[in-house]
Amino acid sequence: MENKDLTYAVIGTGALGGYYGGKLAYGGRRVCFQIRTGFEEVKKQGIIINSCDGDFTLPDAEIYNETSGMPKADVVLVCLKTTANYLLPEMLKPILKEETLVILVQNGLLFEEELSESLPGQAIAGASAFICSFKVAPGHISHRDFGHISFALLKKSEAACELLEKVKDDFIACGVEASVEADLPTLRWRKLVWNIPYNGMTVVMDTSTDKLMQNSESRKLIKDLMLETQQGALSCGVTIESDFIEKMLTYTDSMIPYAPSMKLDYDAKRPMEIKGIYSNPLKAALKFGVDLKKIRMLEQQLYFKQSEYLK
Repeated sequence: MENKDLTYAVIGTGALGGYYGGKLAYGGRRVCFQIRTGFEEVKKQGIIINSCDGDFTLPDAEIYNETSGMPKADVVLVCLKTTANYLLPEMLKPILKEETLVILVQNGLLFEEELSESLPGQAIAGASAFICSFKVAPGHISHRDFGHISFALLKKSEAACELLEKVKDDFIACGVEASVEADLPTLRWRKLVWNIPYNGMTVVMDTSTDKLMQNSESRKLIKDLMLETQQGALSCGVTIESDFIEKMLTYTDSMIPYAPSMKLDYDAKRPMEIKGIYSNPLKAALKFGVDLKKIRMLEQQLYFKQSEYLK
């Protein structure tokens, strides 16, 4: 593609969209932010990022409450919770060009494939963010730890590969560690190694990551769930090395006490991302004859917990 500055659109200006979009905008890239909740408040105050790497604000951020008023973008970062993905086809259409790259900065498996069915021919990628961040208030993000983001394409083409490399370069130039990975299923399953045990366990046990790691019995269960995720990935043709599991345990040992996104959703009585993090991986593994029993039990517990407040 020609050497020009990319324009970005961020759909969902929360813990991920606010931080990553904010870093791009603070680094000089043009970023248009879509935000519904608290739109007028954020329009007045701008976007505020409190970060372990240095605080900053974007008082003049380009903020829209609907995508229908946004300019078309070269790259769209979808940072909505996956429970709202049914809205995506209509939300995206006003801001898409033929060559626009849509990147799902989300948790879970199979959502890129689902979106591709609704937007045939559109370049689509997934992104896995290893970060501790949360939304303090509309347009106000607290970034506590880590921050690396990895990208991978659903379907490769020369143009899409070149564009994704430029996206990676933009992130790095704006102070975010970033990489492009060769394989989307591998990217997604590797993130599930962390997401499956910690998201669900913090909800079911009503606790935080540090307490899970400090107790010998819950720590063993965390590792068992990681090993079962490794087994599910292998059934789908994805190899996850044993030292990667040890790396995730070590990272979490060093992490500040943290409530993952599913725990925050549960505490706020919002729909949890059970489908992408549990149901879809279970379905994918079962297709190849592998039943992940501990993960299935955790999925069932989470659906029960959610049913207590979502009638």
